[in-house]
Amino acid sequence: MAYLKLYKEKLAHNYSMLEKWFTDNDVEWGVVSKLLCGNQLYLQELVKLGVTEFHDTRISNLKMIKKVAPKAQTVYIKPPAKRTIPSIIKYADVSFNTDYTTIKMLSAEAVKQNKTHKIIIMIEMGDLREGVVGENLLDFYDQVIHSPNINIVGLGTNLNCLNGILPSQDKLIQLSLYKQLIEAKFNIKIPWISGGTSVTVPLLIKEQLPKQINHFRVGEVLFFGLDLFTNQTIVGMNNDVFRLYTEIIELYEKPKVPSGDQGFNVAGETPNYPKEDYGKHSYRAILDIGLLDCNPQYLIPDDENITIIEASSDMLVLDVHQNDAGYKVGDTISFKLKYMGVLGIMNSDYVDKVLE
Repeated sequence: MAYLKLYKEKLAHNYSMLEKWFTDNDVEWGVVSKLLCGNQLYLQELVKLGVTEFHDTRISNLKMIKKVAPKAQTVYIKPPAKRTIPSIIKYADVSFNTDYTTIKMLSAEAVKQNKTHKIIIMIEMGDLREGVVGENLLDFYDQVIHSPNINIVGLGTNLNCLNGILPSQDKLIQLSLYKQLIEAKFNIKIPWISGGTSVTVPLLIKEQLPKQINHFRVGEVLFFGLDLFTNQTIVGMNNDVFRLYTEIIELYEKPKVPSGDQGFNVAGETPNYPKEDYGKHSYRAILDIGLLDCNPQYLIPDDENITIIEASSDMLVLDVHQNDAGYKVGDTISFKLKYMGVLGIMNSDYVDKVLE
């Protein structure tokens, strides 16, 4: 049976590197835990490391976080949907917001539950996902500043996630200027400028981060050690905190090209095969994992001589060529994974999750 393994020491090493960088630069930070899909076993490892602030996009995940870390601060990191607002107030201490009507509803629900709810107002800085347009920000702030039981604790932005727009000193300085404008006009202090995500970590390392940026929310760098500017591993960090282990359930020498009239496969695709493969044979291994668990494009075989062919809903087919490694049925094939690969597997109830 396939299983996903989290290596505790590798995770702890990445965490300690990030903690030092942030501490040295007087930056507060929280862990974006949505990758873990509310898995109690893995969340407990973050608590053991000392994580006291969790960021997530799913109410059920926040509910689990409150179970394993009742004193931790929970942050809901997308604009809330109307139907989720009672749960947002119940399970999220902070939420990201961009809409006046939504904040009004959060305010009313916070009054109802006798809570003070903190919000971060997200600003559009070029990636065209969530965010108030900068020219409307002062009017927007004026609308929401006096909302009952709402405490505006920060301004933030999100870059890279939709259109791949990278953070820069200029964009982050502009974010800092919005803070100064609001503080001057409304005679208030805004504690957080949440301009940092995993993609911003390289600017911090290179000492190119504007001093006003004092809050980060980090997931991918923690779990994968990835520099999102270069798509390379950050020096000293681990890129294999997670590893997938699968079992060979069939292994035969077969033609490299299928025969018969070709239509669409289960994914609605018609695979193509290079002309040079016609008439050739190789050993094909079938593994006990499929599209229901993970898109194969996010899997990286540890054996560089393996080629991923295709997946159906519950099986993954590999080309092990002439099987020089001597694989047989029952053997284990392991993979490193990209971010979306881990996310898919974490969301699958059919793949066990274990610790090392």
